[in-house]
Amino acid sequence: MNATKIKRNVVLGILFFLPVAFLLMLYPAKHNYEPLNIVNKNVSDIENFTSDGLDSLLLKDHISVLGFLGKTPLKKTIAASNLKELVYDKFKGFKKFQIVIVVPKGSEEDVKALKNEINTYEDLKFWHYAFATEGEIKMLFNTLNSDESLADDLSLNSVFIIDKDLNQRGRIDGRTEREIEDKKPAFSVVSYNTIEVAEIKNMMSDDVRILFTEYRQKRKGNFDDSNTRRNKDLKGTNE
Repeated sequence: MNATKIKRNVVLGILFFLPVAFLLMLYPAKHNYEPLNIVNKNVSDIENFTSDGLDSLLLKDHISVLGFLGKTPLKKTIAASNLKELVYDKFKGFKKFQIVIVVPKGSEEDVKALKNEINTYEDLKFWHYAFATEGEIKMLFNTLNSDESLADDLSLNSVFIIDKDLNQRGRIDGRTEREIEDKKPAFSVVSYNTIEVAEIKNMMSDDVRILFTEYRQKRKGNFDDSNTRRNKDLKGTNE
């Protein structure tokens, strides 16, 4: 009987502490925490865009994932589904988090059909569609740092991370530690391809998590805005 009781208590203890350990692993400790790089400043806000559900929709004071699905967003169902399942579902409970999808005016029916595709089990209250003219969309996009251009239908498979101060976030040096050790060429990350599942699931999710960690540390007064290890390593390779 005692052995059974001890075994039960051990199992209960494991079940209790395992989620706690997992959460601790999600958030980097202060000694090895590196803030997400600012790769561009002064991204335009969208106060003049029309929202599908809010009286006013802004990027300011939010942590936003910004995407462009073009004139026929229903054709981008795979990209939208990857973003929903791999990013939105993970961070929808965080304060001030939102996904903003920019689409041209006139695509309302296609947006409605897309909602039916991806809003299968829940109302995506932190997922917004912003409608604008072609000129307004191009003006917004031109304030972003991007290695790509909008397609003729104003769509793009990649999405951008925008912080509360309208700064675009990413990685000045996107190499992994192994790639740095192997002296692979440095490259920057300014956007994330929604078609590449591994890139969204691993790199982008990690970067959004790091940004939330930064704001949490700022609230606690523990944020140290020093040069990151990646910047130091990149500098070292150039000397």
